[in-house]
Amino acid sequence: MPIYEYRCSQCNQVSTIFVRNPKTELVPTCEHCSSTRMKRLISRLSRVKNDQQVMDALGMPGPAGSIEDPRQIGRWVEQRFEDYGMDLPEETREMIDAARDGELPDPVNDL
Repeated sequence: MPIYEYRCSQCNQVSTIFVRNPKTELVPTCEHCSSTRMKRLISRLSRVKNDQQVMDALGMPGPAGSIEDPRQIGRWVEQRFEDYGMDLPEETREMIDAARDGELPDPVNDL
């Protein structure tokens, strides 16, 4: 199921259109001005990232202190202990490793 991007010739805005069946005739409509004068764009490509690249990109809190990917909280905890020159408690290490393997603590599973 492809996602196509179109630029409107009337308002010059880009619209993204999800296509359930690429074999059906599509008449793209601008989501900003409802024009049908659309030109299909070449979509940006994204490359596949390995686990370490994902952790490096999303594991640290942003400027507002939020973590973009909650699965990376363990990486943030590890970094904080390292920043303060403290050893990570073994119990915390076990919880982080278990979470990375898909085993979440009971309070998290209950949410």
